[in-house]
Amino acid sequence: MADRKILIVDDEPDFLEVMRVRLEASNYEVITASNGEDALNHVKNDKPDAVLLDILMPGIDGLEVLRRIRKTDESLPVYIITAFSTEERFKVANKFGASGFIVKTDDLAKEVDNITSALDMSSKFRNNKK
Repeated sequence: MADRKILIVDDEPDFLEVMRVRLEASNYEVITASNGEDALNHVKNDKPDAVLLDILMPGIDGLEVLRRIRKTDESLPVYIITAFSTEERFKVANKFGASGFIVKTDDLAKEVDNITSALDMSSKFRNNKK
């Protein structure tokens, strides 16, 4: 049985699949979404323990998804994942309550380590608040 339920939102199918496989191997239940609308539906219906959210997506972008999540859940850990961003986007994401930032790299093992470390910290924080 998986330890925690993680929602990964990204418009790159290959990235979603690689992250899903790697995180499931680390004992996470993984839900994926390829756009902001699906992400919001999963947050509402599936109640993930944390969200990994791409900032640049067509349609509803990651910043808008984050803003909408924060309207209903201020404590859900939402990590912005991105390969390309600007300081301005980081400032807006901070303003909307991003839990942290994970930069996509070519080193998938390091990326998974960064993600699992962030999720472990989030889990401890949420458990202490209950």
